[in-house]
Amino acid sequence: MRIGLFVTCLTDTLFPDTGRAVVAVLERLGHQVEFPAAQACCGQMHFNTGYRREALPMARGLVAAFAGFQAVVTPSASCASMIREYFPVLAAEAGDEPLARAVAGFAPRTWELSVFLADVLGVTDVGAYFPHRVTYHPSCHSLRMLRVGDAPLRLLRAVRGLDLADLPDAESCCGFGGTFAVKNPDVSAAICADKVTAIRQTGAEVVCAADNSCLMHIGGALSRQRSGVATMHLAEILARTEDAP
Repeated sequence: MRIGLFVTCLTDTLFPDTGRAVVAVLERLGHQVEFPAAQACCGQMHFNTGYRREALPMARGLVAAFAGFQAVVTPSASCASMIREYFPVLAAEAGDEPLARAVAGFAPRTWELSVFLADVLGVTDVGAYFPHRVTYHPSCHSLRMLRVGDAPLRLLRAVRGLDLADLPDAESCCGFGGTFAVKNPDVSAAICADKVTAIRQTGAEVVCAADNSCLMHIGGALSRQRSGVATMHLAEILARTEDAP
C-alpha cells in the first residue's frame, strides 16, 4: 500500500524520532511510505482559537499535498481528529464545494497510527521488542473524538518483553489542551499534577501516548519532579526491536 506520512508540526519540529518510527513500523510491514514535502499545518490551533478563516487555506493545502495516496497516516490523534471531524465543517462554512468534495475523499483515508495498524491492517504484532514496564495515557482526542478504543493497548500487549501497567483514572485529561495550557496555566498544571501522580503510582519506567503534545506536557512535569519516568510515543515503542535498541 502507498501511504503518505502526515508528520504534523509538533512532531516535525520537536519529536522527529516519532516520524522516523512510524516509517520504520510501516516499512517493516511491507508498505511504501512517502513524505510529501508540500505538507504543512492542518490548522487545528487556528481553528480551536477561533481563526477559522485562517485555517481554511491550510486545509486546502494539506488536502492537495496528500492527493493520490491510498492512505494517510499520522502519529497524532488530535491532528487526525482535525482532518476527519473539522475539515468538513470548514469546507461547509466556507461554502467551498470543490474543497468539500476533496475533503470527502481525503478525510476517510486519514488514520491515526494505532487505528490504522490494528483496525485497518488488522495487525497488532508488529515485531516489536521493548523489555520495560509501560503505562498508557489515552489522550482526549484519541478517546473522545476518534474513539480509537483499545487499539493502542492491543498493540502494546503484543510487544515482546513489555510489561503493561494499568493507569489509574486513565481517561482523565492531562491538562494540556493546546492553547488551554497557555491561557489557563494554573488549572492546566493542577490537572497535570494529578495525571503525573497516577503515572508514578504504576511504577512504570515509561508512559506512552498517541499524541506528543500530551507527552510534552506530562514529560515536563515528570522531569521537574525528577521522577525518572520517561515519555515515549507509541510509534517509538513499536519501532523497537532486539536488533535496534
